[in-house]
Amino acid sequence: MSDVRQHAEDIHAQFSDHIDLEVEDVEKRLTTLVDEYKVPMDEARRSVTTHYLDEAGLEREDISSGGSERAQIEDVDEPEEWIDLTAKVIELWEPRSDSIAQVGLLGDPTGTIKFTKWAKSDLPSLEEGGVYDLRNVVTDEYQGRYSVKLNSTTVVEELEEDLEVGDDTSEIEGALVDMQSGSGLIKRCPEEDCTYVLQNGRCPDHGEVEGDFDLRIKGVVDDGLDAHEVIFDAEATEGLTGISLEEAKDMAMDALDTTVVADEIRERVVGTYYHIEGPTFGRYVLADEVEELDGPVDAEELLIKARSM
Repeated sequence: MSDVRQHAEDIHAQFSDHIDLEVEDVEKRLTTLVDEYKVPMDEARRSVTTHYLDEAGLEREDISSGGSERAQIEDVDEPEEWIDLTAKVIELWEPRSDSIAQVGLLGDPTGTIKFTKWAKSDLPSLEEGGVYDLRNVVTDEYQGRYSVKLNSTTVVEELEEDLEVGDDTSEIEGALVDMQSGSGLIKRCPEEDCTYVLQNGRCPDHGEVEGDFDLRIKGVVDDGLDAHEVIFDAEATEGLTGISLEEAKDMAMDALDTTVVADEIRERVVGTYYHIEGPTFGRYVLADEVEELDGPVDAEELLIKARSM
């Protein structure tokens, strides 16, 4: 069976209970995107899935991937995967949208993760300190930080037990030796609850959109033994560089080019030593606390070293 055919059958299984759909139709749409328009398969699959979501009048959280697997929080390193978790509610926060019933932090022995429970899911309320078996939740990602969403297909079972919660905080001291692509002034999809970074003005789920500006650094920090991939959000980036989001937008407008922002950031931070603390999600450390350190600075030498890794 071809790769395209397998993806077509997976999508068909997701929608067969909602709309009249043939596998051949799905396969044709995928083939057109992949072969004619050279769209990567994962983006093509998201695009086709979005088409059928619109046709069926469904939200992405209303469909399942066809079976979830038991996982621990440290295993969450990809978006749009369906998993089962046993976790403790560490903290609840005030939702910022009427579409969200609850939002907060879950924990298990391997770490912590944000969760969102949709209002329309009609699920029972989770209580702080409670331990729950959560079956059929979907993973999400924003700036390298993973989360899980509880939806109408999720099963919530409260457990009469306690659960030890592990600490997933990392500490790094080293030189920021390089910046990855996707750093500087970027645009994100403006649709509610969508956080994808736009590529050539396109969101994988919502197609061509105007986008909202954001600022970040995807950096490589060398501690002398290992190279760590670190994400600095807009607040942390401003703290490192002194460049605010508004100033970055002005710089790009004056130059009619967003790459000048990344270039300026690179000039200010590459070769600088930092102490960084933050949670680890997948392969990224998210910089929650950053302190500049004294250290030998030879940006050219550090770049050569980084690119040889």
